[in-house]
Amino acid sequence: MTTTGSLVVTDLRVEFDGFVAVGGVSFDAHPGEVRFLIGPNGAGKTTCIDAITGLSKGSGSVKLGDQELLGTSVNKIVRLGVGRTFQTASVFEQLSVLQNLDIAAGLHRSSLSLLRARRGIEPAIESALEETGLSTERETPAGILSHGQKQWLEIGMMLVQEPRALLLDEPVAGMSQDERTATGELLQRIAQRRIVLVVEHDMDFMRRYASRVTVLHQGKVLSEGAVAQVQADPKVQEVYLGTAGAATTAAMLAVPDGATATTDSITQGEGA
Repeated sequence: MTTTGSLVVTDLRVEFDGFVAVGGVSFDAHPGEVRFLIGPNGAGKTTCIDAITGLSKGSGSVKLGDQELLGTSVNKIVRLGVGRTFQTASVFEQLSVLQNLDIAAGLHRSSLSLLRARRGIEPAIESALEETGLSTERETPAGILSHGQKQWLEIGMMLVQEPRALLLDEPVAGMSQDERTATGELLQRIAQRRIVLVVEHDMDFMRRYASRVTVLHQGKVLSEGAVAQVQADPKVQEVYLGTAGAATTAAMLAVPDGATATTDSITQGEGA
């Protein structure tokens, strides 16, 4: 697969006072797929995302297309087209959905355009409202949205900035099953035109919506491939529940369509 317009991570290393949090991780993500990073607590998932977005210093290489991101400031990485969500949605709760999107869209406007009186709602904002399913909530204060709707609003606030890549940290944590389904379908739509990289603990969500999966363990790549390939890997099964529980893990990961996996016992909490 061509790497033009792709996110390519090569031999990424992140250390904190001598502790190796990420030790030589390599993977890639492309438009047209929903790419997942999974792993137990402390595996290095969020630290990888932090390094890609400039929040943590790393060595190796992280390229978006032909542009090297490592060593680049957070603001420049955003301008280059990398958007990122956190585990807790960051929205302006006293403002309406529309106002939140308008503020986010303004981050890429010139000073002159901000001074001009605007007529109507920008097409990018209308598109984000429709894509996230928030069109009927445009005048609703963000603070009274459901948990899932707040996450969708934050995704919409990235979409209006027309990013090339979206990095999402546990986007369905705390959501109802219906919200999880809506979020998975939203990510699939977004991925048709953009890079989508998801850090997630919810194994059922991963199984349903991942195109490819990279499993991290102790800062290194443990396994990588399609969902079926990864969930059948004995190394992955052993990491989650130990050798004795490997068969149980495989059964839990291979939930039949239409069923809901009970994965809380192996997916609670987030570590780097």
